[in-house]
Amino acid sequence: MGIFDKLKNIIKGKETTKESHENIEKYDKGLEKTRDEFVSKLNFLGIKYTKVNEEYFEELENILIMADIGVKTVLDFIERLRKRVKAENITDTAYLKEVIVDELFIIYVNNESITSKINMAEEGPTVILVVGVNGVGKTTSIAKLAHKYQSDGKKVMLIAGDTFRAGAVEQLRIWADRTGSLFFGKENIDPAGVIYDGLVKAKEENVDIVLIDTAGRLHNKVNLMKELEKINKVIGTHIEGAPHETLLVIDASTGQNGIMQAESFKEITNITGIVLTKLDGTAKGGIVLAIKEAVDIPVKFVGLGEKMEDLMTFDIESYIYGLFKDMM
Repeated sequence: MGIFDKLKNIIKGKETTKESHENIEKYDKGLEKTRDEFVSKLNFLGIKYTKVNEEYFEELENILIMADIGVKTVLDFIERLRKRVKAENITDTAYLKEVIVDELFIIYVNNESITSKINMAEEGPTVILVVGVNGVGKTTSIAKLAHKYQSDGKKVMLIAGDTFRAGAVEQLRIWADRTGSLFFGKENIDPAGVIYDGLVKAKEENVDIVLIDTAGRLHNKVNLMKELEKINKVIGTHIEGAPHETLLVIDASTGQNGIMQAESFKEITNITGIVLTKLDGTAKGGIVLAIKEAVDIPVKFVGLGEKMEDLMTFDIESYIYGLFKDMM
C-alpha cells in the first residue's frame, strides 16, 4: 500500500489509535498555512491541466520551489516524476497527484530506516547537546524537551553552556524552574568547565536526561568549532558515548537560510537530528523535505504551536498527511 492509500485510510478513521489521532490533528492544524498555500495551487494545477504535459511539469516545479522544498530537491523530484510518468504511461493529472504524494514521501525516506527516536544511554544520564544560532527558539525548545521528558517521568537537568551572552544563563534557569527541572549554570566563564561541573552534579543526582544549551555565534565558525570540539571532548571524557544526541534547532520560517545554517553546523560538529521550530507559523513547511535532502540529517522534533506540548516528535506520515490532506 502506497502512502497515499494509507493516508486515505487515516482520513476514514482507520489505522489510528487515540494518541496517533491527537498527533495527526496537531500536524493537520500546524501545517494549515503551508497546505493553504501549497495544496490549493496543486489542486488548481490539476484543474488547469487534465493531461500531463511539459507545461504541467514546469508549473509544478515552480509550485514546489515556492513551498521552499529547495531547488535541488525539486529538480531531483521532477526528474523522478518524469521517469515514472514515462515508465507507467501516466497521462491523467488526477492520478499523478497520488504519485506526487508517494514520491515526496519516498524522497524523505530514501530507502533508509529513519527514526526520530532519541538515542538513550543504556546506563547513566542521556546527554543531549542543543546547538543553533541565537533567535531560532533554542532555549524554548530545550524547555519544551524538558517538559516532554518530565511528563514521561524522567528526571531532567538543564545546563547553561551559553555563558557569555547577557541573560542567557538566567533565562535557562527560569525555564528549569517552570518545568520542574534541575539546573546548573554560571555566567562569564568557560562553557566546557560549566558543562563538566554540571555533569558531575547530574551523576550525583541520578538524572535521566541532561539538556545542554550552547552559544550560537555562527558568524565566527572557527571559534565555535573549537568551542564545540572542547565541549564534546569534556562530555565524552566524563560520560562514555556522550553526547548521545546533538540536536540543531532551526526556525522553519527562515526557509533557505535555515538550510544554510544546517550545512554550516554540519561542517563544524556531528549533528544527529534537527528540531524545526515555528512550523505552524509559516507557509514554507516544505523545508522538512529540503533539509533532509540537503544535509541528510533526520528531523527529530517539530514545533507546531507555542504551548509546551506543541513540540512534537517528528512523524513523516503525519507530516505528509498534514501537507496533503486536502488532496485526498
